[in-house]
Amino acid sequence: MEALKAIVYRFDITGEVAGVEPLGNGLINDTYKVITSGNGPDYVLQRINNAIFKDVELLQHNIEAVTDHIRKKLVSEGEKDLDRKVLRYVKVKGGDATYCCVDGKYWRVSVFIKDAFTYEAVTPEYSYYAGKAFGNFEAMLADIPEKLGETIPDFHNMELRLRQLDEAVAEDKAGRLSLPESESILGFIREHQEEMCKAERLYREGKLPKRICHCDTKVNNMMFDDKGNVLCVIYLDTVMPSFVFSDFGDFLRTGANTVAEDDPAVDKVSFRMDIFEPFAKGYLESTASFLTPVEKENLPYGVLLFPFMQAVRFFTDYLNGDTY
Repeated sequence: MEALKAIVYRFDITGEVAGVEPLGNGLINDTYKVITSGNGPDYVLQRINNAIFKDVELLQHNIEAVTDHIRKKLVSEGEKDLDRKVLRYVKVKGGDATYCCVDGKYWRVSVFIKDAFTYEAVTPEYSYYAGKAFGNFEAMLADIPEKLGETIPDFHNMELRLRQLDEAVAEDKAGRLSLPESESILGFIREHQEEMCKAERLYREGKLPKRICHCDTKVNNMMFDDKGNVLCVIYLDTVMPSFVFSDFGDFLRTGANTVAEDDPAVDKVSFRMDIFEPFAKGYLESTASFLTPVEKENLPYGVLLFPFMQAVRFFTDYLNGDTY
């Protein structure tokens, strides 16, 4: 714990560190709650996984630009409880950066939002809140003047995923391509791949814009108060330019599925309309100010796109010998 405390003290926090303990169950970053003595806030210490987010400076630039823009809008709307409505990252002592590097590892500190909760279960009620919150997140950033970069380049690029599949098919490293199930899966992908690349085609034709999107829209990436009201959207590492399908389709890929994505009971896979309808309702309500007709009419395509993209990614890894 002493090593973690020493890292925390590199940041311009208020109060003394009384303890550091693991927080949450995230798979990407190591996260800790920093408990302080006195009247100051507690904090969240997080090790940034720079194996995934290779450009930490770009990552933090995106996050700072997004949170600053949202904070200014909340101030203009008269919001007083800012640190519960938008994440606030702490700068290092004597500098402007919101991260530091210690022994090759990158760290950041944000203010802990007290009396706030996340939910794992996807219900019709919380689906509506999620649609509303993630749509509002996009709406708040529709006019952000700062240029943001891609923290994971081509993260949701369907054409790239198909090129990666083509490479896996050509190499057939694990010798699995000739298996009957592989032939069936590959045939299905080939049948639909042109349709699933619609977003990239529309973008090249100037018919589809890129927005600042969250790109990891899960119900547990929102904070709620003890009355069930949404406080803010969290986990901003994947916030970057993308198509709105990234937020709309990716939520429904997991949220509206009747089983988990790694459940072998594929015969039980189905699509929950009772999740789709409230999510779509909330999303359309909060994005009405900026969505174009092309974006709206292609939202159902976005719902199909993300299970397809995930299937292509998983099948590519299978042909490569389960390297991922």
